[in-house]
Amino acid sequence: MEYQVQENCLTIFLPREVDHHSAEELRKNADALIERNHVKYVIFDFEGTEFMDSSGIGAIMGRYRLVRLIGGEVWAVHTNERIQKILTMSGVTKIMQIYEEEKS
Repeated sequence: MEYQVQENCLTIFLPREVDHHSAEELRKNADALIERNHVKYVIFDFEGTEFMDSSGIGAIMGRYRLVRLIGGEVWAVHTNERIQKILTMSGVTKIMQIYEEEKS
């Protein structure tokens, strides 16, 4: 998992599988970066992600609650069909914007 901070925006490049182990790492690292860098916006990049379980959903929801307290927002980018379905079924799409690149 990689993290990139630019000004008050944190981009999290998620791994192939977002499960209990990676979700715990995401929680710890993202929370530290959010606090240390006064992050207001979190972008979850799903480009390489093929699987996500309820731990991953919980990690996303937790980061949403954290930045929402300071008026921030959470976005998802590069979601494939499977990840979009998981996000929709879990209700995450109601709190998170999903941005897709235009297909040429």
